[in-house]
Amino acid sequence: MNKITVVGLGPGDSKYLTMEAIEVLNQPARLLLRTEKHPTVEYLREKGIDFMTFDDLYETCQTFDEVYEKIAYYLLEEVKLTPVIYAVPGNPFVAERTVELLKERYENIEYIYGVSFIDVVLTVLRIDPVNGLAVVDGLNIKKISNDTNNIIIQVYNKMVAADVKYKLSEYYEDEQEIYIVKSAGIKNQEFIKKVCLWELDHEDIFDHLTTLVIEPVEEGKRRKSYDDLIEVMRVLRSEDGCPWDRKQTHETLRTNLIEEAYEVLEAIDNGDSELLEEELGDLLLQVVFHGLIEEEMGYFNLVDVTHHITEKLIRRHPHVFGELAAETAEDVEIIWNGVKKNEKNQTYAERMESVSKSSPSLIRAYKIQNIAREIGFDWDDVYPAIDKVKEELAEIIAEIEALRIGQYENELGDLLFAVVNVARLLKIDPEIALDKTNQKFTKRFKYIEESALAKQKGLDKMSLQEMDFLWEEAKKTKNNDI
Repeated sequence: MNKITVVGLGPGDSKYLTMEAIEVLNQPARLLLRTEKHPTVEYLREKGIDFMTFDDLYETCQTFDEVYEKIAYYLLEEVKLTPVIYAVPGNPFVAERTVELLKERYENIEYIYGVSFIDVVLTVLRIDPVNGLAVVDGLNIKKISNDTNNIIIQVYNKMVAADVKYKLSEYYEDEQEIYIVKSAGIKNQEFIKKVCLWELDHEDIFDHLTTLVIEPVEEGKRRKSYDDLIEVMRVLRSEDGCPWDRKQTHETLRTNLIEEAYEVLEAIDNGDSELLEEELGDLLLQVVFHGLIEEEMGYFNLVDVTHHITEKLIRRHPHVFGELAAETAEDVEIIWNGVKKNEKNQTYAERMESVSKSSPSLIRAYKIQNIAREIGFDWDDVYPAIDKVKEELAEIIAEIEALRIGQYENELGDLLFAVVNVARLLKIDPEIALDKTNQKFTKRFKYIEESALAKQKGLDKMSLQEMDFLWEEAKKTKNNDI
């Protein structure tokens, strides 16, 4: 089996080549360079070393992934015929996808160390990586920690810089200072400029040798993250923390969780984005609070929580992360329920029984009916459901007329369940519908009370007919939005 020797060319001039690299490059073997766009190429030419590059692929391929796949394929075909030396910029194991592909697919590979561009960037900016360092692909920024040094690579043009700026704005303020480092380690070409985040894409100096560097943000100026929230709550729950926070349990926090959830819904209903931001934070605090209580008891931690929900989302979306197809929301719902049923291996009745008994009864009825619908125990349209409401209404009227007081609750429950069926078939959430009616009733009653006060007459002095008149008037009042 012929050998592939992967050589790191270092980040800049030939002075960064190791003695071992120079020795290998001078061997009489097939030399292939990922790219000719590297300062060391001039050294190879001076020494009369023949080589071939893959630069043409960057022009003909649609994506970088396609380029790297074709390079790896060519090298693996070439090594069947002769030993191959493959040279890459910097260090073979720093941001070099082609080397990763070769490592996965071929065993007989020797790696020759090369100085990484990271070493040079850290040196020119006088940064000690022991204080924290993350290397981030500018083409695929998923998460940034603003409490560490960040080196952002592959910011090779103004368009990429604009996209990077947009993503960094989630973690940094507009005035955050960023170093633009270009041609680090190349004599007479090295360029460093400090700019604010907001003006990053105003520059027109980006190329394949450009790197961004952001130093850690001072504690008092950092935008706080999910991890910061967890750390603050750990302090509050500690012996030196807050007495109130320390004494809380799942049971004492139960009402808080419910209240915060409803306050989120209220912000949504009001279309108040500023309030929604605040209320979502309050709700997240409750999730973290309960998670830390379990962590302290040794049952699970917040990483387990995020891991399990992420795994569940992937598992229940095989039409996105797997092989299944879904064209409509209805298709997705069928897939979701099918996966969920297989996960728990429950009968339909067991699934109905497992619907949370802590849920509001309207929501619980809605979910139970949806489970029945999966097996076909449902009407095709809303009209039979409306007839069922009429039937249940007639039954409770009959019980009232017969003064069978013990049956009132049962019959009223049947009527409400039938009304939920109508809502479900009309694709209306009954809980939301009833909540809106509650709000509407309150607004109209407020109108009655204010009208009575304007007439200097208390509600307790008004007859039902007078209040009913004001009620009908309230229904016609546009300003009240009622």
